Amino acid sequence: QVQLVESGGGLVQAGGSLRLSCAASGRTFSGYAMGWFRQTPGKEREFVAAITWSGVITNYADSVKGRFTISRDNAKNTVYLQMNGLKPEDTAVYYCAARYGSIRYGRVEYDYWGQGTQVTVSS
Repeated sequence: QVQLVESGGGLVQAGGSLRLSCAASGRTFSGYAMGWFRQTPGKEREFVAAITWSGVITNYADSVKGRFTISRDNAKNTVYLQMNGLKPEDTAVYYCAARYGSIRYGRVEYDYWGQGTQVTVSS
């Protein structure tokens, strides 16, 4: 079992930045790809970014490409999402997720989830 805990959300003005963290604990983190998803009320949880275990391969949703950066520090069992140039439409609850193996983009393909952290971007 893998436990995930997100932190770093908050309220920021449009154009600002936030860095989300996701700390993993429990069984070994080794071999797990990590993803960030987000969800607003009444909408499906959507893919934001993902990174392989090695950190060599990353992928992003078109809506965040060029503004968000996913990274990981395996020594600390932590994944980050650096969010720059935030827009009001980025407002959502952000979740990190883990799956063993390669990157996937569908939420159903991830086995472990954190509780989420709220990000609110004011205009």
